[in-house]
Amino acid sequence: MKIIFRRIALMAVTLLSLTSLTLASLVASPARAERIQLIRDAEIEDTIGRYAAPLLRTAGYAPGTVRVYIVHSDELNAFVSGGANIFVTTELLMRAESPDQVIGVLAHELGHIAGGHLTRTREKLRQASTQAIIGWILGAAAAVATGDSQAAGALISGGQQLATQDFLSYSRAQESAADLAGLDFLDRAGISSRGLLAFMEVLGEQELLTTARQDPYVRTHPLSRERVAVIARHVDNSPHSDRPPDPVLADAHDRMRAKLFGFLNPPSRTLDRYKDGDAIDARIARAIAYHRRPAPADALALADGLIAAEPDNAFFHELKGQILFENARAADAVPAYARAVALAPNAALIAIGYAQALLETRDPKGNEEAIRRLDGALRSERDNPFAWRLLATAHGRAGRMGMTALALGEEALLRGERATAKGQARRALDILPEGSPAWLRADDILNALEKDR
Repeated sequence: MKIIFRRIALMAVTLLSLTSLTLASLVASPARAERIQLIRDAEIEDTIGRYAAPLLRTAGYAPGTVRVYIVHSDELNAFVSGGANIFVTTELLMRAESPDQVIGVLAHELGHIAGGHLTRTREKLRQASTQAIIGWILGAAAAVATGDSQAAGALISGGQQLATQDFLSYSRAQESAADLAGLDFLDRAGISSRGLLAFMEVLGEQELLTTARQDPYVRTHPLSRERVAVIARHVDNSPHSDRPPDPVLADAHDRMRAKLFGFLNPPSRTLDRYKDGDAIDARIARAIAYHRRPAPADALALADGLIAAEPDNAFFHELKGQILFENARAADAVPAYARAVALAPNAALIAIGYAQALLETRDPKGNEEAIRRLDGALRSERDNPFAWRLLATAHGRAGRMGMTALALGEEALLRGERATAKGQARRALDILPEGSPAWLRADDILNALEKDR
């Protein structure tokens, strides 16, 4: 499991009524950005993908058109941003007691996407901004005319309050609409909506807390008794309400929570929580805890035991490969990763891990295999700068300097390093055969940077 950093525009993140923020924050420039941490893990993403798949089918979205990202955060939250992208925090995943609770949240967030709420919210924010600006103008005029700073402050505050109330009212309507759409998606997919109701009841308890102690989900998704009542009535009348969670997904949910807990908490806490039992999820958590302690012998013994229990589980072989690689045993990690890739040939993140281990061995044959695996992984992971860096390294060792420059240009472009991206694209154009696919891609990078000046 990897934790990576991404910059997300603040305006896009504050999509749906961040009631704890002042209006000044709500109408902040879209250029403002904050750094968030994204979790990347093949197994966890596979689990979330299985949660979302039936909802996306019933909502009419083709595979890959809506992406779910996992945010490393100890705050319970989920939100839509940047179009058809759903963000779910690790805290929400760990606190959800069943897959149906997470699926219910995904259905609700998909309701925001299907309803076009992001576009509408941006327009409402623009309107709120106009009202606030009017308040500032009137306040400044009052200060000049009367010399009364208190009168100016009252006018400014009044303009902000009016705009805030108007915006929050609008977003409450959006929340209700997203609930109804989400319930429809759940019914059409044959999934119980009890999970969504259980999650809303947890949030209802949060409303009793002070704003400072509330989880962000409560503040970003205004809750009301009417909303909970509507969901409860739907549960009472839906033919799918008594359908239990899929046992395969329930098992995957337990494993996901164990993996997240093991990687995100101190090893001592993980070993205390998962000290008993021979359940698979407990063994996963302990293996990760021992790896992070570090106690590699104990971690590998547990990983081997997991593989013995489920020999065809690609994620167990990947875990063993990660333990070996991160203990400076790249040559030993290669067979584990190779087996994982063979069992899960479409898992791009596992292929990237395999390529990294191959490159660390500095074997020329392994170098060519790494290039092949990275080329395949980058078909679905084009926005992964680390994969481009590995590909640049592999091409550099093979003496293909034009391809090295192109890969470095792709990496720099993703990281927002415009000068580096431009320099590497120009270098690639000078070296690569003119008109070749790689040359054309370098030309595209350069043209895009020139147009975006």
